Amino acid sequence: MTACIVGWAHSRFGKLEGETLENLIVKVATDALDHAGIGPDEVDEIVLGHFNAGFSAQDFTASLVLQADDRLRFKPATRVENACATGSAAVRQGIRAIDANAARIVLVVGAEQMTTTPGPEIGKNLLKASYLPEDGDTPAGFAGVFGKIAQAYFQRYGDQSDALAMIAAKNHKNGVDNPYAQMRKDFGYEFCRQESEKNPFVAGPLKRTDCSLVSDGAAALVLADTATALKMRRAVAFRANEHVQDFLPMSKRDILSFEGCEQAWTRALKNAGVSLDDLSFVETHDCFTIAELIEYEAMGLAKPGEGAKLAMSGETARDGRLPVNPSGGLKAKGHPIGATGVSMHVLTAMQLVGEAGGIQVPEAKLGGIFNMGGAAVANYVSILDRIR
Repeated sequence: MTACIVGWAHSRFGKLEGETLENLIVKVATDALDHAGIGPDEVDEIVLGHFNAGFSAQDFTASLVLQADDRLRFKPATRVENACATGSAAVRQGIRAIDANAARIVLVVGAEQMTTTPGPEIGKNLLKASYLPEDGDTPAGFAGVFGKIAQAYFQRYGDQSDALAMIAAKNHKNGVDNPYAQMRKDFGYEFCRQESEKNPFVAGPLKRTDCSLVSDGAAALVLADTATALKMRRAVAFRANEHVQDFLPMSKRDILSFEGCEQAWTRALKNAGVSLDDLSFVETHDCFTIAELIEYEAMGLAKPGEGAKLAMSGETARDGRLPVNPSGGLKAKGHPIGATGVSMHVLTAMQLVGEAGGIQVPEAKLGGIFNMGGAAVANYVSILDRIR
């Protein structure tokens, strides 16, 4: 890998009244360039991660990044999309441009505005990340898809409601200290475990506290080749960056194995020359708590069917053996689709340079990221290491 992160920016996530998609993009693009100490004229390429699927009437958005500064005019700019992993798809395209010597500096932006869309339309838009011939009529939209996954997992391995509540409680507790998070409240295990008027069942065994939040937000990264990065203020290198795409229909695979996630982690760890034991923390894709549980098993932290033991052990807590989602994850931070993968990379880079504030993992040296599109269809793993 030749690419390094040399600057970043991150908006607050949540229901951002008075903001537009364009404003969000422009603000983080401007701030990321300032943070990197890079002038717009030095940017060779721009990549925008924006899922949309009906959230924005403006569907041709790549050039909105150019609104940040007139000097970005005539730079190549491309919008990429890969469902909930759209942000990581944008990061990967930027890395590949640098690896191919087609660019020295790349500006990567991820953004989404979801909360201005009526509730029923939000569910319909998100369901477009599933295989519509099989799942297009699923009640409760994408939550319903993961509700079916949770039900199937429970049938195979037993009721895991305790573990799902522990994951939700852990991530909400972590999110309290994340200034970018949409939900900064420690609900506690008992609230997450019990059905109540404020925490009703949403789909299958999944309650409201098991589901990530509909959000607006944006994040941006400046990538540079290693030689350039080593002359700059900071450099967080990609030890590995892997993308594995799986079948879209869940009927063509064992959906409880997240095989694409497993493949992406296996390749990334091998290419980085490290093991899970070498990682200081992991930011993983907890769109629903059942996803984080299965990801423990797919990445090799637990054997199949034993993710619950890990969740209940405290090993993935912020002060545990391997903190998972010290940011609060999508569960607390929110999940503006196009911004999520970029956000994960920003927050991991912040950890590695010791600038993560209240969510800082002590002495963080090596960070792992897993971002997923659909039900383990698009799978991206990055392993980051500070070199300056």
